Amino acid sequence: MCLSIPMQVVSWDGEGDFAWVERTGRRELINMMLVGPQPVGTWLLTSLGLAREVVEADQLAQIEDALAALDAALAGDYDPALFFQDIPPR
Repeated sequence: MCLSIPMQVVSWDGEGDFAWVERTGRRELINMMLVGPQPVGTWLLTSLGLAREVVEADQLAQIEDALAALDAALAGDYDPALFFQDIPPR
């Protein structure tokens, strides 16, 4: 299973279907073949060097929340009251 990570387009690599994307200081050259040309500033879900889909602002917030929850769980600091506020309680 692969985890797609949101990254933001920062520039295009001249010719072809490749763009530079960044996230928290990490920079990567990815293939844009599946999503086509996207303007600088666009957020994408990326996996294994490939842009899979364009991410809208509301989706991005939910993904960032889930990634923060994962980081907290891995660090042993997970508190369910702090994450996934968009999910109604049972």
